[in-house]
Amino acid sequence: MAVLPASDLGRAQAFYKDKLGLEPDPEMSDTGGVVYSVGGHRFLLYETGFAGTAKNTALTLETANLDGTMTEMRGRGVSFEEYDMPGLKTENGVAGIGTERTAWFVDSESNIIAVSERS
Repeated sequence: MAVLPASDLGRAQAFYKDKLGLEPDPEMSDTGGVVYSVGGHRFLLYETGFAGTAKNTALTLETANLDGTMTEMRGRGVSFEEYDMPGLKTENGVAGIGTERTAWFVDSESNIIAVSERS
């Protein structure tokens, strides 16, 4: 199970509900945080003072339709990052990496999250 830190768990839960349309998994309420299920996979969101310190992708979510997913997420207020560095350049928030197309956004706790589509 992936684990994401949050400096304010309530704020993070609001982000995941309002921006991503996710609800906590009620069967996993005794984990010391909040568990979400996405595409048959789970991740734990827990409160800590170290949230937002990682500068790498913390979680990748897979989608069958990246453009549609991005349009839906943008409609909920999610902004996608733009990168221009050796080996990675985004265009309208999307980078092609091998057989994948990937876009990144930052959650309310400064975690970097990717959304990826395999060709």
